[in-house]
Amino acid sequence: MGSIKDKIKAGAAIIDVRTPDEFADGHYEGARNIPVNVLGNRMDEVGPKDRPVVLYCASGARSAMAAKMLKASGFADVTNAGGLDDMP
Repeated sequence: MGSIKDKIKAGAAIIDVRTPDEFADGHYEGARNIPVNVLGNRMDEVGPKDRPVVLYCASGARSAMAAKMLKASGFADVTNAGGLDDMP
């Protein structure tokens, strides 16, 4: 299991699970905004279940919840990167 930076370089989907307003205030380059409260209805937007996924939010709590949801739905390689400030 590589580092978060390695996963991103290898083409992982980067998902920001914060609110659209938080996302608009600044986000990780290349990230897609799918708020955790609507993730259940938008999992098809994450991509193929065999593609690595890197999740982040503000502190890591919402991305931890999102990681559990994705893993329960069959996503094989899900990483909770914590908060935006923790991203490489």
